Amino acid sequence: MALSKQQIAQRIAKELQDKWYVNLGIGIPTLVANYIPEGIEVEFQSENGLLGMGPFPLEGTEDADLINAGKQTVTVLDGGSIFDSATSFAMIRGQHVQLTVLGAMEVAQNGDIANWKIPGKMVKGMGGAMDLVASAENIIVAMMHTNNAGESKILKQCSLPLTGVGCVTKVVTNLAVLEVKNNAFHLLERAPGVSIEEIKNATEGTLIVDGEVNEMKF
Repeated sequence: MALSKQQIAQRIAKELQDKWYVNLGIGIPTLVANYIPEGIEVEFQSENGLLGMGPFPLEGTEDADLINAGKQTVTVLDGGSIFDSATSFAMIRGQHVQLTVLGAMEVAQNGDIANWKIPGKMVKGMGGAMDLVASAENIIVAMMHTNNAGESKILKQCSLPLTGVGCVTKVVTNLAVLEVKNNAFHLLERAPGVSIEEIKNATEGTLIVDGEVNEMKF
């Protein structure tokens, strides 16, 4: 059974390590803040100038002045801080963030990512995505494996304008966990009830299956 967006975020949360600073992009990545594993502390950073971002607020407790980069209302944990965008991007460009989680429209087997523009459609701009992919050494992408037409978004080569080149380390989709290395996608885990054959059929890029592939655990 394919994962929900919440389950994709929950699986990515298992990649978090104690004392990490983590940037969460717009879309599915923002949900990761709701699934911090017990026993670890992480600091979530939003590039609009927020460190110490907490889970989404409960209905009725929202503060319109507290938003993330996607303009969603958020909470701030005790000890959190708010600062200007220049300081935020100094953190990013200075490589003080240990993990970046981004959404994507396409990912290629060499680690290229396209996540900011579809030609012919209006977009608000690239935001901080290009700074993030140029500066981060550990980038996990949260995305659907295929588009609405059933076509693969896990590709040999991106067809959309690139956000970053050779930068993605891991992809978590509604079907699988994939590691990007040696110009190929390496299948690490599969969604519960999803077969390796289904994943192969949904993947245009080179897919390496080495030995037994376990189902994801939640």
